Amino acid sequence: MKETAVVILNFNGQNWLEKFLPTFILNSKEADIVIIDNGSTDNSVAFLNNKFPELKLIKLKKNLGFAGGYNEGLKELNYTYFVIVNSDIEVTKNWISPNIKILESNENIVAVQPKIKSYHERNKFEHAGAAGGWIDKLGFPFCRGRVIDSVEKDNDQYNDTTEIFWASGACMFVKAKDFFNQKGFDPTFFAHMEEIDLCWRWKNNGKSIVYCGESTVFHVGGGTLNYNSPKKVFLNHRNNLYMIHKNFKGNLPLTAIILSRLILDGLACFKYTLSGKPHFIKSILKAHFAYYKKIKELNTFRENSKLKYFNKMKGVLNSSIIWKYYVLQKCKFVELFK
Repeated sequence: MKETAVVILNFNGQNWLEKFLPTFILNSKEADIVIIDNGSTDNSVAFLNNKFPELKLIKLKKNLGFAGGYNEGLKELNYTYFVIVNSDIEVTKNWISPNIKILESNENIVAVQPKIKSYHERNKFEHAGAAGGWIDKLGFPFCRGRVIDSVEKDNDQYNDTTEIFWASGACMFVKAKDFFNQKGFDPTFFAHMEEIDLCWRWKNNGKSIVYCGESTVFHVGGGTLNYNSPKKVFLNHRNNLYMIHKNFKGNLPLTAIILSRLILDGLACFKYTLSGKPHFIKSILKAHFAYYKKIKELNTFRENSKLKYFNKMKGVLNSSIIWKYYVLQKCKFVELFK
């Protein structure tokens, strides 16, 4: 049996499977390809059974989201390495081995992310991951190559191998034992930021996350949940608060960070109003109330966790990305440090 499994989570994504599975098969000879079907209601399962009967298919009874779907599906697999990858990804020649070599090089490295570029604008990075995930002092995630809404062109500026804070769930290589040691993704997140939460938990346990510039994939983006979806806005705001409450330890008390985030979320509501998206305000309010209901449970998690000083970790910007981007007009990753 091969050591690596490329594991694609599918929910009503027959069109993506039809489009990209041949590329996965062509460029993934050193790995087994596994599909986890997340309770699809379209023709995905019949399509897979008919067109790709040689691939392993794990069928879940209902949609458990990105987090729950992977947690349940991966339990049925026995591999050394998992490649967690979206169905709307086009992979390239030799995309697997550089990442596996990094995982093999150091016991402390638990996850690796390749370069993630835009499928539609192939000279640019893609929003979800770009050249590796970072986070600011208030818990706002961003990427090398993508700061807030500004996406850079790929001019070989991120062809390096370097430690980052988080690896994108759009395409992340992980050691199976370390995934299970952390009990996988937090299923209460359902979708969005569960990979950052997992990476932060790994960091709190002294592990490292790395970016690999030798490997490239192309991501459509928004293939499962549109970037302008009110549900996505809700999940991003709620899960960010969950993640910070669970994992943060820093020079400032947690209450100060949460209060800052609530104020900034209020400013986000104002911004949505000005940009003609007032319906997103409801999503943010729902996210806050969901967070308030969860505080007792999140406190219990904190009490039972090892937390390390956040500001000392690799991949942390000890400044506010909101201030840098909107006030100082720093739109590229390298500008954030000037």
